[in-house]
Amino acid sequence: MNARPKIALELSQTDKIIEISSFLVLAILWILVVYNYAGLPATIPTHYNALGEADRFGNKDNIFSLPIIATVLFAGMTFLNRFPHIFNYPTNITTENALEQYTNATKMMRVVKLAVVFIFTLMTFKTIQASTLGVWFLPLVLMLIFIPLFFQVKASKLK
Repeated sequence: MNARPKIALELSQTDKIIEISSFLVLAILWILVVYNYAGLPATIPTHYNALGEADRFGNKDNIFSLPIIATVLFAGMTFLNRFPHIFNYPTNITTENALEQYTNATKMMRVVKLAVVFIFTLMTFKTIQASTLGVWFLPLVLMLIFIPLFFQVKASKLK
């Protein structure tokens, strides 16, 4: 593999909005859990099947697993986004196309990060409400994750 150029990317206004939005949604997730923890029943859903129905239950302390996982994913994606030269690309990265490819890839990673924290916040909200996620949840998750990936791959191949 050829050594890819390392480029310091500047955040666009859109990038900044996505980053701030992701952080705010993550903060809302933590606030939601901390604020509602005392009022939760002793047993809450801890897993949902493909139809969005609870199929496993556990202690209410398990509610903290959702924001913890979301925070770890948020931090990991934020850290990884600093190194776009190590990402996988469907095209060869050269000094001529590196800036555009890295910019598109990091933007896609930001959108996926926002989608992930939104998904975890929605799951937490539905768990606190003690309701099912619904049959719409799995298709929504798949769309939120794969649509940005599809557009990134398509954009990468067009250049």
